Amino acid sequence: MAAQQNGHGQKKPSGDTDLAQAFQDLARGEQTAAALETHLDKIEKQIEALLAAADEARESPKQQGDASGSSQGGQGSSNPEANQGPNSFD
Repeated sequence: MAAQQNGHGQKKPSGDTDLAQAFQDLARGEQTAAALETHLDKIEKQIEALLAAADEARESPKQQGDASGSSQGGQGSSNPEANQGPNSFD
C-alpha cells in the first residue's frame, strides 16, 4: 500500500491523470484566448484607423466642394453617345 501512496512502481490513478490533463488543456486554452485577444485588439485598431480615414475622406470632399463650387461637375461627358460602345449603332 505504501507503493500506491508515493507513486513508486504503479501508475497514477485515473482521476489524477484526468485532472492533470484537464489543467494542461485549461492552460492551453488560456494561452489561445490570450493570443486571440491580442489579435482582436490589433484588428480593432486597424478598423478604428480605417473608420477615421473614411470619416476624413468623407469630410474632405465636402470642404473642397464648398470652397471650389461645382468645378468637378463639368469634368464628365454629358453627351450620351460618347458613353456608348462602338457596337451601339448596330
